[in-house]
Amino acid sequence: MTLTRRRIKAASFTHSAAYLCLLVAWAVPGAASAEMVFGWAHGLGWFVMCALAVVGLRKRLIDLRLAVAIAVLGAVGPFLGTAEFVRQDRALARVRPVL
Repeated sequence: MTLTRRRIKAASFTHSAAYLCLLVAWAVPGAASAEMVFGWAHGLGWFVMCALAVVGLRKRLIDLRLAVAIAVLGAVGPFLGTAEFVRQDRALARVRPVL
């Protein structure tokens, strides 16, 4: 399977969803097993996102700002990488409107 910007973006959104589930499980009393599952998903997901960010950067699929948002800031808040994808897509849409 070939790595594309779209696949990195999908992985970023998936990682953000796992993190959101982790936050909900943390807030709900008695959800320790769900908290553990989503904690592992977030931790392992972050390692995967770091690798995808490095490969995506080297292949010029993403820029340095997005790679930093994914890899560095994504450890504590994966929403930042996802938000950066949305911001960049909107900026590109203003420059190149879809017909």
